[in-house]
Amino acid sequence: MMKQIYLKDIKVGEKVTDLFLVTDKNLAVSQKGTPYLSIRLRDRTGNMEARVWENAEDLNRLFASGDIVEIRGRAVSFRNAIQLSISNIRRIDDGDIEPADYSPSTAYDIDDMFDELERIADTVTSPHLRALLQSIFRDDELVFALKRAPAAKGMHHSYIGGLLEHTLSVTKLLDKAAEHYRTISRDMLLTGGILHDIGKIYELSFKRLIDYTDQGRLIGHIVLGVELVNRKIEGIEGFPEQLALELRHILLSHHGVLEYGSPKRPKTPEAVIVNMIDDMDAKVNAFQGFIDSAGDNDSDWTPYHRLFERFIYKRSGKEEPPDSDGTPS
Repeated sequence: MMKQIYLKDIKVGEKVTDLFLVTDKNLAVSQKGTPYLSIRLRDRTGNMEARVWENAEDLNRLFASGDIVEIRGRAVSFRNAIQLSISNIRRIDDGDIEPADYSPSTAYDIDDMFDELERIADTVTSPHLRALLQSIFRDDELVFALKRAPAAKGMHHSYIGGLLEHTLSVTKLLDKAAEHYRTISRDMLLTGGILHDIGKIYELSFKRLIDYTDQGRLIGHIVLGVELVNRKIEGIEGFPEQLALELRHILLSHHGVLEYGSPKRPKTPEAVIVNMIDDMDAKVNAFQGFIDSAGDNDSDWTPYHRLFERFIYKRSGKEEPPDSDGTPS
């Protein structure tokens, strides 16, 4: 079934009959003592609150969080925001939907990003590291997941294709670092960058809602990534143990400190660089995403960011308009 309207395009007063993803629902009781259903809907353009005021208990039994539903309702204004008042709702089967309609996705072309990452991997000269990367890039199941997985649930690159976007960005920055720090191993640096987050294809589920898998909660992407690399290395004849040891160390230490989940702190120059650039790329994306979500209002500052514990300035890089004589004021 094709979507007809996206949340960002809905206007107050419009009748809406369309498909949306349910990200949260809660059966509550109004001040009058009657049950109502509070729902949070999502598509690729954003989120919107919705309410069911009649037959709430019956409709609540028809679907769950994570389901795609067809809703019928009207857009109303509530506390200066648009809210959907729903009169009917039904669950839609998986085979009748296009998943990309319901999750935010990378702004870049996924196939182009993968091709660029593969071209960089092909410049690795170490025969064993190159064989390892080729083993992963020729694994259709892994490639399918790498092209679609997010890089996180909420912190950074938390959208379809986010893991690939983050991995490519980190790898390109590492390539620049390799030009500057001539004494480090470019092959090890690039391989570590390409594979540092590979375990996230197992850590996160992303078919509908982005959430942690059981593997993700119980083991985590760092160990899952090392296990994947170990399996691939076992299939490469004569892979040097020292080379494998240093590569595993990059994966195990790329979060930098024990408090952030790294079993080890970086102890090689390559591991330090991967940690720093991974952290920088994640934080820049998180900053920009928060700036974008704050909207273009009258303030030059975002709301307070609880995780970063600060307000973020939105006007970086903007020039002041010239004064009457054509020079900046």
